[in-house]
Amino acid sequence: MRDALLLGAALLAALAGMGWLALAMDVHWQQVCGSAAPPPARVRLLRVLGVLGLATALALCLAVDHASMAALVWLMALAAAALAVALALSWRPHWLRWLPGAARSTGA
Repeated sequence: MRDALLLGAALLAALAGMGWLALAMDVHWQQVCGSAAPPPARVRLLRVLGVLGLATALALCLAVDHASMAALVWLMALAAAALAVALALSWRPHWLRWLPGAARSTGA
């Protein structure tokens, strides 16, 4: 049960990380927020949050399995998260507004 919760948390962290990295791009920011490109400080924050999200996913995978299996699970989680974010941006970009920093389209 604990392992399943940790892997679920890893998938959510990977999803958030991929979403933050996507929102750091002007085109995706405009799709989700409907406003002009984010300020440079917001872009840096989104990139840092994205990297932290992916690193957290790796740490959670490592907490569940040995390194070789954790790396495989992490890569699969990254692929699933990237696909989910890509599909959300294609069909329902407003679904990504739950990510912190995306809800507000002004300020840094």
